[in-house]
Amino acid sequence: MEVPDKMQQQHDEMLKKGILPQEGVDAFNRILGSKLPHVAVSTRDLPVLIKQTNSFEYWQQQLGLTEEKLASVNFSKVKHPRPNLGNDYVAPETEIEQLLADIWQEIIGIDKIGIYDNFFELGGNSINTIQIAAQASKAGLELTSQQFFHHQTIAELATDLALTPAIQPEGELQTKTFHLTPIQHHFFAQNQHNPHRCNQSLLLEIQPICDCDLLEQALQYLIQHHDVFRLGFSQAESNWQQIDTDAVAPLELRRVDLSSLSETEQKLTIESVAAELEASLNLFEQPLIKYAYFDLGASQKSCLLIIIHELIVDRISWQILLEDLQTAYQQISQGQAIDLPDSTSSYIQWTQFLQKYAQSAKIMREQDYWLQEMQKTFSHLPVDYSTGDNTAANTDTVSVSLSKQETKALVEEIHEAYNTKIEDVLLTALVQAFGKWTGEPKLRLDIRSNAREKTFKDVNLSRTIGSFTTNFPAVLDITKSSEPGDALIAVKEYLRSAPSGGIGYNILKYSSSDLEISSKLQTLTQSEVGFAYLGQDDQMIAKSSLFSLPDDSPGISVSTPTNRTYLLEIEGIIVQEQLQLHWKYSTAIHRRETVESLANSFIAELRSLIIHIQSVEAERYTPSDFSRAKLNQQQLDNLLLKLNQKN
Repeated sequence: MEVPDKMQQQHDEMLKKGILPQEGVDAFNRILGSKLPHVAVSTRDLPVLIKQTNSFEYWQQQLGLTEEKLASVNFSKVKHPRPNLGNDYVAPETEIEQLLADIWQEIIGIDKIGIYDNFFELGGNSINTIQIAAQASKAGLELTSQQFFHHQTIAELATDLALTPAIQPEGELQTKTFHLTPIQHHFFAQNQHNPHRCNQSLLLEIQPICDCDLLEQALQYLIQHHDVFRLGFSQAESNWQQIDTDAVAPLELRRVDLSSLSETEQKLTIESVAAELEASLNLFEQPLIKYAYFDLGASQKSCLLIIIHELIVDRISWQILLEDLQTAYQQISQGQAIDLPDSTSSYIQWTQFLQKYAQSAKIMREQDYWLQEMQKTFSHLPVDYSTGDNTAANTDTVSVSLSKQETKALVEEIHEAYNTKIEDVLLTALVQAFGKWTGEPKLRLDIRSNAREKTFKDVNLSRTIGSFTTNFPAVLDITKSSEPGDALIAVKEYLRSAPSGGIGYNILKYSSSDLEISSKLQTLTQSEVGFAYLGQDDQMIAKSSLFSLPDDSPGISVSTPTNRTYLLEIEGIIVQEQLQLHWKYSTAIHRRETVESLANSFIAELRSLIIHIQSVEAERYTPSDFSRAKLNQQQLDNLLLKLNQKN
């Protein structure tokens, strides 16, 4: 009987390799249950193999070459034509992709390498990875040979690399006028009555040991250190540009003695000075930042007020600014020269990068997605008064919150079940609450978020002060979701499907060279709801800091724009360990009772969602958790069910 003999032979071969089919299924189930970002399978000791073949020492011993000699060896002096691969040639688009393609072609010896060609299918080997890494390092790319095992095409590698220095050293910049960023375009498109007055402010308590003179020196240093404070704006008819100056004039720290006033008088004076400083901000004059120091008397902590125009600051920028201020002050007070951590990509470099990216083929591939999203039908919100003005004069706010225990669960305890983020849960509760109000389980809204997390490997914004906010439209639809978990999955999967996390929408809308697509996006119907989760103000200041938030502090305060964009604007933020949701609305359009009912309905849905997620016993996988597999939820559920049945 020949067939059983062959089966026995295959079985014996599997035994030699150390794994049986059922053991493979068991191993795959364990892998799915892990949180590993990458999985490698090998019949040999993989860590030892990688360590060995990625080391210069190994190849020095094998070939008798020095490290410098090995990095420069060309094993393929003759360029060969591109082999017949399973994919078509796609030319490099970005600076990093072109740089990698040039190095690959030189080292591997192939005349034409595309960004989706597999390194090992091209004949690349371990020696080549070391040579390429060495050449890339000379060109400013931080590349290791081990990355080739995880990212085997130029396109994949390029998304995992940063070019250092980014774009162009700041000291060599010659241009003085720069294009607006997409979020700055968005700001000016609102046609605010007084755009100079739109700002963010923060009032801080200062430790009694603080020396006001040294504090002023530290503040002045920060203005010179971060290039965003050199920026001002110019206007020609309706067109705005931002302008960089070589230097910024010293900014005086305004000092106000309130020690002889009562507590009530002190608060009123602080508010008066804040209003005066806000009014002094002028987009045509640098720097767009103001300071004031308030001496409240020997028995109280002094206060520092910082006001910055919203065009040049975001939430993370405040954290960077306060960390640098703390460091600079400590160094001065100890008689040291100020030495802040190395700067990353400057804000001016970011504006230049965005302008270049706006003309790329990559961003143009997103246009169909955004046109389809913007053209989806949606119902208008119910209103109480149909002829009211949506202006700052009529703006009011309804605030609701979770308890500290509920907030802790939302932040730390519930996201493992569905592999979610806080925004996923908040937006699911939001569409559920609006659905009960409008009768339609679907909501069109604009989502405002932090673009630093969605940015590109060509730039490093981790220590850059500036406005890196992005906003994009979304249509959240839970019509087919009968259970809370299904609704959460629908929202999560929709948000993950937005290309580049949504940053491309405003780039296409305001900065694209394709005037047709820009015009289409700018003329489509505006969303009536805006949403933003602003993070945790509690984490903005280190516990050991020279500064602290007053007990009654709302955190960062944002001025109310003259012209409101949305009928309802919801902002979530964690202050004093509690999630607060602020619902801004116009009293000329909605009654307070209407908004209070909607806000309370949202909190009820959010609490129910938290309780549901806490009851989930096993982790629920969704297609975005295995994005490369190209499965829908039903296919993924069926696959996992089969694997569990075999287990």
